[in-house]
Amino acid sequence: MQVQVVALRNFFGVFFHYKDVMKMELQSKVSQNGDNGNGSPQLKKPIDPVAGLSKDGITMTPPIDHSPLPRQDSLPLSPQQPMSPDPVHDLPEELLLAGWRKFWSKREQRPYFFNKNTNESLWDQPPPIGGQQPDLLSDPLGIGSVPPQVAGDVRLSRPSIEIPPAQVGEKRRASAEMGQLSPSKRPAFAYSPFWNFDIPSNAVIYERAPPVLPPPHPDIENLRAQMIARLRTHYQELCQAREGIHAPTESFNRWLLERKVMDKGSDPFLPSVCSPEISQSMYREIMNDIPVKLIKPKYSGDAKKQLFKYAESAKKMIETRSASSESRKIVKWNVEDTFTWLRKQQNASYEDFLERLAHLKRQCQPHLTETAKGSVEGICSKIFNMSADTVKTLHEKHWQLLKESNITPVPPFPEPTHKRKVVCYPIQMVIPCPRMPLVEMQTENEVHSLKYKTEALRINSSHFHKLEQLYRLNCRDDPRFDQFLARVWCLLRRYQTLFGIHASEGFGLQGALPVPVFECLNRVFGVSFECFASPLNCYFRQYCSAFEDTDSYFGSRGSILKFHPVSGSFEANPPFCEELMEAMVDHFEGLLGDTQEPLSFIVFIPEWRDPPTEALMRLESSRFKRKQVIFPPYEHEYRSGFQHFCPKTEMSSKSLHGTMVVFLQNNAGFAKWGPTPERVKELLLSSKPRDTCTSIDLEEKVEFPKVK
Repeated sequence: MQVQVVALRNFFGVFFHYKDVMKMELQSKVSQNGDNGNGSPQLKKPIDPVAGLSKDGITMTPPIDHSPLPRQDSLPLSPQQPMSPDPVHDLPEELLLAGWRKFWSKREQRPYFFNKNTNESLWDQPPPIGGQQPDLLSDPLGIGSVPPQVAGDVRLSRPSIEIPPAQVGEKRRASAEMGQLSPSKRPAFAYSPFWNFDIPSNAVIYERAPPVLPPPHPDIENLRAQMIARLRTHYQELCQAREGIHAPTESFNRWLLERKVMDKGSDPFLPSVCSPEISQSMYREIMNDIPVKLIKPKYSGDAKKQLFKYAESAKKMIETRSASSESRKIVKWNVEDTFTWLRKQQNASYEDFLERLAHLKRQCQPHLTETAKGSVEGICSKIFNMSADTVKTLHEKHWQLLKESNITPVPPFPEPTHKRKVVCYPIQMVIPCPRMPLVEMQTENEVHSLKYKTEALRINSSHFHKLEQLYRLNCRDDPRFDQFLARVWCLLRRYQTLFGIHASEGFGLQGALPVPVFECLNRVFGVSFECFASPLNCYFRQYCSAFEDTDSYFGSRGSILKFHPVSGSFEANPPFCEELMEAMVDHFEGLLGDTQEPLSFIVFIPEWRDPPTEALMRLESSRFKRKQVIFPPYEHEYRSGFQHFCPKTEMSSKSLHGTMVVFLQNNAGFAKWGPTPERVKELLLSSKPRDTCTSIDLEEKVEFPKVK
């Protein structure tokens, strides 16, 4: 027992001696250090010597400190700057005065810098306002210093920043902002360039008032697509029920184009205020298919069947409709005469059948047209009234959605009282845009898929990156690309709605000239502007398009019929709608007669001679026509109207008809860009299609793409 007491007394003696020694060493270290370098004493928690020893003198793990950890966002973001006037944001005084603040990104787990004056965001600390001074020791020539920023658009001068790839459900930044990635990590594309946005515009206009259209929204575009699909379906049902025919192919699209020539309504897509209400385009196309749609037969047997079918349908129609007795008599007599001829002519040739069909149609068609006139006019009138009702519904729904974000209508702006000439500029939307809903994006096999709710739209990766460039060059209200995906989705949805509900419908609406022709037009004739294009098929960054609301963010100058340049060189390749082409000719002739400055329009239209179209005849007889040339059929190409989502093997196709090129120029334009024989020869050579295999090989070797 005494031995145990002695051992215990010796143990505690050693323990207290060791404890005193440790305290003396700790006090000595504190007195030597003094402070932590910032002028404040460095406080340390006293060390408990028992914590590190066991009964056997073996070192043990120190006890866990359960005191609360400091918050992450309260930690210093960078090494302390001496003399910083704002310790919270930890920046030099000149940066604070310029509006820069420093914050912590919880998502990226790193600091970032935000300028409250310019809304600019950077990952790296911005250089001093007066310019970064080079380090004379490590960089005596100043090569590594940041060059001074040039005054201009903030979005165009932002330093590139490295941003991780966007995940599904996250907002996406522009791919061009990934400038710090190595070239090996940047995406490569298998298309040759099919646009050139470096070409400056030579188009000069008078300053004009901005439109007051409401900004596009995915919910409204979805509703618009559904209502227009119902309108197309109803048009088909009316033609089937009243006339027993299918709605003529593409007639609804041509009706849209013809109506927008004269429409005074507020909707960018559907007509609502037109006079007269009955469309001549729709009326003419329905009448051409009554009593039966005629197509050019391939063989004599097909020609015989078509003749018999027309005669039988004409007889049935005149017997079941309320027609005059004279019309009944003439139609029935010609039909019976045709049946008699068919029974007698057993060995008639292909040409005989076609000649007999043309004769029967000349005799019967005027009477059939008179009989069906009221019914066809009823179809045209009903479709227009349904369109006006649809516009009213869309307008109410759109503004109801905007008012939820406290956005109200703005009255139209008056035109500027003092006319001022300026280089043409994109349409600027005046009404602010609400916060857009989330649009998800996925990429697979060089195809981007943008999904909103249950609606997924596809676009080739090359065209997607093209839209990024256009958006960066032209959009003014979204420097951070927060609205980009939603606006691209609205753009794709709008053009898909325009094309139609069937697989190949709308193919001809977006056909474009091939790239070599555009390069020649710019190099030889100074062309820098397209009169009929879209963000999806434009070659230049300056163009007019069908929709000024969805397209304005991507550089559209609005409708060509509302665009009034005073000088410049333009290319015009209009959609094949006769009324639109006639309005185009009138508009161009008016512009050429109103200015003395150089003005030139190079017009590409189909050479339709059977019969010749009104637009073709007016172009040939125009007093401003300087030259006309023909691209022969099958010897030139057009880029596909679906080029933004079709496979690259289907990107171009040979034209089945000739294309007439007409040069409309005033005297100054003719002197500057006149079609000399050498220039015309170069244009004709550029229109010749390249060998298919060679063109595909060339496309696969180049990294980035060019479009109409």
